[in-house]
Amino acid sequence: MKTRKRLEAGLEELAALDPRMGELWARAGTPGPRTRPPGFTTLLRVIVGQQLSTHAAAAIWKRMEVAGITKDPAAFIVQDDDDLRAHGLSRQKVVYGRGLAEAVVSGGLKLDALRKKDDETAIAALVELKGIGRWSAECYLLFALGRTDIMPADDLALVASAGTHLGDGTRWTPGQLRDEAEIWRPWRSAAARLLWHAYHIEAI
Repeated sequence: MKTRKRLEAGLEELAALDPRMGELWARAGTPGPRTRPPGFTTLLRVIVGQQLSTHAAAAIWKRMEVAGITKDPAAFIVQDDDDLRAHGLSRQKVVYGRGLAEAVVSGGLKLDALRKKDDETAIAALVELKGIGRWSAECYLLFALGRTDIMPADDLALVASAGTHLGDGTRWTPGQLRDEAEIWRPWRSAAARLLWHAYHIEAI
C-alpha cells in the first residue's frame, strides 16, 4: 500500500465495510504518501527515534549519517560504544543498534525474507530483536513493506483519533481499537492511515 492509487482502493473497500470510515474519508481526504524503504536503515531509524522528540532524533541521525553508519550494518558494528555514544545514542540504544546490525550481518535476521512471510511471522521475527517491540514491527510492515492489513493499536495517536472520530470523544484503549478493527479486515492498514491523517489535521 505504497501508492496513492493502492491506498484509495483500500479506502474504498474500507468504506464499504464500515460507512463511518467512508464518512471520515470524505471529511478528511486521502492521506498523503508515507513510506520508508525496507531494510537496515529504516529499522535503525526506528530504534534511534524511540522516546525522543522529532528534532532530537533528527539531530542524532544526522551525526550518524555523517559518520557513515546508517546504511551499512558492518560500519555500525566496527564503531566502539564510545563513538556511538558520541553521536547521541543512549547506552541502551547502542545495545539495540548493535544487536540489529549484528543480526543483519550474521544472517540471523534476513530482512529480504520478511517480504515472503505472513504478517504475524514477520512481526515475530522482528520482535526477537531487543529494541523492536510489536508497535515498531507493525509500523515497519505497514510503511516499509506496504502490508495492507496492519493495525498498530498501541499507537497513542490512533487510539485518540478513533475515540474522537468513531466514538464519543474519549480515547479508546488499544484493546478497543483492536476489537473494532476486526471489521476492517483485510484493510486495517488503510484504516490506520486514515485515522492518523484525521488526527493530524483534526478533521471533525
